[in-house]
Amino acid sequence: MRIFVTGVSGWIGSALVPELIGAGHQVVGLVRSDASASALAAAGAEAVRGTVGDLDVLGNTAAASDGVIHLAFKNDMAFVGNLQGAAEADRRAVDTFGDALAGTGRPLVLASNLLGLAPGRVATERDRAAVDGSPGAMRQATAHAALALASRGVRSSVVRLAPSCHGEGDNGFMAMLISIARARRVSGHIGDGANRWPAVHRLDAARLFRLAVEKAPAGSVLHGIAEEGVPIRDIAEVIGRHLDVPVASVAPEAAAEHFGFLGALLGFDAPTSNTMTREMLDWHPTHPGLLEDLDQGHYFRSPAITA
Repeated sequence: MRIFVTGVSGWIGSALVPELIGAGHQVVGLVRSDASASALAAAGAEAVRGTVGDLDVLGNTAAASDGVIHLAFKNDMAFVGNLQGAAEADRRAVDTFGDALAGTGRPLVLASNLLGLAPGRVATERDRAAVDGSPGAMRQATAHAALALASRGVRSSVVRLAPSCHGEGDNGFMAMLISIARARRVSGHIGDGANRWPAVHRLDAARLFRLAVEKAPAGSVLHGIAEEGVPIRDIAEVIGRHLDVPVASVAPEAAAEHFGFLGALLGFDAPTSNTMTREMLDWHPTHPGLLEDLDQGHYFRSPAITA
């Protein structure tokens, strides 16, 4: 298959390229810079210049491809407070892909999120997130729209990713927590820290996206999680041990001051099942779990980014 991938230079995209090529696929990646184009060519893939805002580029490239994997999201906008703008751009991109692929039976795989999906219980692939009009819910509305493309002859699926997609080189939430602990000289968790986050290794996630574009049925919801839920307190303890700093509880009302924007997310209890995903696609994560990955030490070899 000739597969068009957005976000190809990102954390998961850069692992997905060799995963797809290794399985015999051709990859066309959306890139914004000469450096990214050169790196993609060196990996054996083809580059097309543009951004997720270039709808003509998205539509034309999708129409000339056998399938699309949409990983890109304007995190640069979201992380400075314009989540609504980022979500609106994402929706326009998905609508463009839908128009390009309608009636072809070709696959569209969308990356989405799952924090807050089913508070208080284990979330499954059958759960549908509420859409209440808030900026955060707009991303869920885009996922619903992608699934609805199945009725227009698109083999669409959505991969809900764990909040921690970990591995060597990660600059995501785990790296942020480490930076905060290093700067404050304490490894914190909110309250008793018993709340859980699901997790997945980056390489296992890449394989799931490859399996989804190859064979996920139209309208499928997939869970990109390998571990149902890792207690935040356990994560804080590993960080504290490696940094040689104490582990301490942070009161919920002080979370925003201590953790920055992560304070609004770190208190979620989000255990999540992947049973249906494993059975549907014969996907079996094989890489280290989150605590084991943290204990390998690579997260602590150089200062991580700050929140």
